Amino acid sequence: MQSQLKAAPYLPSAQSAGMLQQIKPHAELIAALFSGVLILFAWYAGYQHAETLSIVLYLLAFVIGGFAKAKEGIQATIEDKELNVEMLMIFAAVGSAIIGYWVEGAILIFIFAISGALETYTMNKSQKEISSLMDIQPEEAWKLVDGEEKRVSIKALKIGDLLVVKPGERMPADGEIIRGITTIDEAAFTGESIPVSKSLSDEVFAGTVNLSGSVTIRMTKNNDETMFQKIIQLVQTAQSEKSPSQLFIERFEGRYVKAVLLVVGLMMFLPHYLLGWDWQETFYRAMVLLVVASPCALVASIMPATLSGISNGARKGILFKGGVHLENLHKVKAIAFDKTGTLTKGKPEVTNLVIRSDQRKDEVLTAVAAIENQSNHPLAQAIVMYIKNNYDVALTSPEAVEDIPGFGVQSTLNGADWKIGKAEWFGEHTLESFQESVTDRLSQEGKTVVFIEKNGTVIGFIALKDTVRKETEEAIEQLKKAGITTIMLTGDSESTAKAIAAETNVDHYVARCLPETKVTELKKLLKQYGTVAMVGDGINDAPALATASVGIAMGEGTDVALETADVVLMKNDLPRIAEAIRLSRRMKRIVKQNVLFSLSIIFLLVISNFMQAVDLPLGVLGHEGSTILVILNGLRLLRA
Repeated sequence: MQSQLKAAPYLPSAQSAGMLQQIKPHAELIAALFSGVLILFAWYAGYQHAETLSIVLYLLAFVIGGFAKAKEGIQATIEDKELNVEMLMIFAAVGSAIIGYWVEGAILIFIFAISGALETYTMNKSQKEISSLMDIQPEEAWKLVDGEEKRVSIKALKIGDLLVVKPGERMPADGEIIRGITTIDEAAFTGESIPVSKSLSDEVFAGTVNLSGSVTIRMTKNNDETMFQKIIQLVQTAQSEKSPSQLFIERFEGRYVKAVLLVVGLMMFLPHYLLGWDWQETFYRAMVLLVVASPCALVASIMPATLSGISNGARKGILFKGGVHLENLHKVKAIAFDKTGTLTKGKPEVTNLVIRSDQRKDEVLTAVAAIENQSNHPLAQAIVMYIKNNYDVALTSPEAVEDIPGFGVQSTLNGADWKIGKAEWFGEHTLESFQESVTDRLSQEGKTVVFIEKNGTVIGFIALKDTVRKETEEAIEQLKKAGITTIMLTGDSESTAKAIAAETNVDHYVARCLPETKVTELKKLLKQYGTVAMVGDGINDAPALATASVGIAMGEGTDVALETADVVLMKNDLPRIAEAIRLSRRMKRIVKQNVLFSLSIIFLLVISNFMQAVDLPLGVLGHEGSTILVILNGLRLLRA
């Protein structure tokens, strides 16, 4: 009882700490919204002639809404030794308050606070892919110590260690097989949809899945040098690089602020001496200039249009992770596609079935389904599913089934000896009757062939292929009509890549791509086309997605791909890529209209102020009116 009483006081603080952790990422947005509420109350208090209360509420709105951006602006000014738009916002808001226009200054603070909060939220979201990627890496491994298996942390491993990897486990390190034969699923890293057979001296990669046999590997690379770590490093490097558009905005920001502050500074003195204005008029005109030249309208030119475009895309199953990615899409000149799971379904399917005419087809298929049903290999599962869906067979239990890693399975059923597997497992003389149709035609079509042998004689074969999505051809055609070049990057063999490229009608293809190869190819495309998008779904696509100008992930892809990408197709609908590009082009046109209009209004108001043709109320009306108009124009993107 006493222990319960002692523990109780700590519970609220723990709960409070948890709540603070949840609120912290959204604190800037909450502050911005709260400042908006204060502005409404302040305006109402002023309307009720409670002037003191109104000013106090406006001051609170200034402090609460502008604190984050002001802090950011001051810190950046100190670090970069250069003024920025945040500082101009502070000066404009204070200037508005000085001449008695609290509402305008507070609204300026509010708009900047909202845009800053959204920017911060987007940046925080973009940092999650590294943590998702790290979840794939095993934390422990079975190390051979004096002939005995010992569970150790992968951090304690070093080059030369012998590691045992059992079926179903992920490879803990890069290495080579020194004992055993197995089949490994490398799809997440190489893009190859068909599991790869591995035997003595073959290389294996950390994070790939050991499917069938237990193997012993010798570690050949340190943990920080594995392909897995290379993927993480490539993602981090690509994300740290600033886009040309971002660099241009930063340069423009500095020049804009300097120009405005320089002119305002001159306006506070020169008209008095050169034009004979009195000091009150001189200061008044300088404050009007500071207000009408504030970037409020320019900010509103982009943000509402961007948010409207993002909302429009979301309704169509296109998720943009930030406005910059929606904007960048209009410049895309080429799109690179991963094959497995993107252009194709990512799962092998039976495409051809041939049984010799002197055999009973139903008997052969019943035996094949019964034997393959005992295996968990993806090809075996695809064969069983095909037979069950297309033929009336009853699955029986074989007398014995032996899995031969790297080749196939063999079994005894109803007194007959059966072998089902790769061509390399059978003698050349047994394949003669199928050689022409299999080797020449099916291999050129990128298909994997599984042969069926009964009592020492090959009696048939089954061909499987990672089939192309139904909507792929339509998507490629739409992109070509939009003037965009399409390229397929795949880890598959040359023959498979060539066959899929012909079937999908992409313009170019590159076969045998590892993750670093895809990044290299992306960089080549970036040099050639300027702005390039990448579409993928696997772990191996993450570096390329991060390297591309715009990364696009399939909604059913891996967590890493979804986190790394800038755009996600929630329904795996490839034709939506062309829709996203059309939406981006519409947004760009509207943004150009808004920017041109807002700059024209600012220019007109500034010139009118110099000519003493506009007073502060009219200047504020023109400035805020232009802001409202560009916002309404941007909201047109909400329409389908």
